[in-house]
Amino acid sequence: MFRLDGRTALVTGASQGIGEAVARRLAEQGARVVLAARNEEKLRSVAAEIEAAGGRALPFALDVADPAAAAERLKTLPEEFAAVDVLVNNAGITADNLLARMSLEDWERVLRTNLTGAYVLTKELLRGMMRRRWGRIVSVSSVVGLMGNAGQANYAASKAGLIGFSKSLARELGSRNITVNVVAPGYVETAMTAALAEASRDELTAGIALKRLGTPDDVAWAVAYLASEEAGYVTGHVLNVSGGLYI
Repeated sequence: MFRLDGRTALVTGASQGIGEAVARRLAEQGARVVLAARNEEKLRSVAAEIEAAGGRALPFALDVADPAAAAERLKTLPEEFAAVDVLVNNAGITADNLLARMSLEDWERVLRTNLTGAYVLTKELLRGMMRRRWGRIVSVSSVVGLMGNAGQANYAASKAGLIGFSKSLARELGSRNITVNVVAPGYVETAMTAALAEASRDELTAGIALKRLGTPDDVAWAVAYLASEEAGYVTGHVLNVSGGLYI
């Protein structure tokens, strides 16, 4: 189930967290995986572990916050990994502040990385999907893009933008057998949440129906489903993976 044998996937933000978990899961499901992020050292480590487990992975230094350079960089993919069938737009940053104190630089930096970066990669790679008449585009948004969050106007705007972007693309590309979907995670276990005091963690989980934080693997399985043949009749959908934080 959810096998991706013979497919090639590119995952941005693949050096850690959700992106790393997604890359590992897609490799386990049989895909050749391009690991894209800025930290090439971390990418090499993840790629080595995937290869040691019997998968195929290519560490690929890429900065989605530099749109022109990113588009050119994609043209240097080696032949074995160049025909990307599955694109996972996961790279993202935060620069939180109340709007009254938010600089234009922080607004534009978050939008450029989280939203414009997805636009650039998707535009560059969808031509090949259209020629092959098969493709899966999955963008990692957030429940913040659905419900908002004080102090994150820039981040929420970028994540809501991914949803509108994906729904529009789903209508454009459906006739080419290309699906476009979104995964919207809630609070996920990270190094930052692990360092929180017990009272703070309890406060975070209090509003979650399942009474626990999510894991990167919870999100990775959702992406694996949407990338699979089994999800071939699902497009324009936002899959809420928040444990019931947003209902």
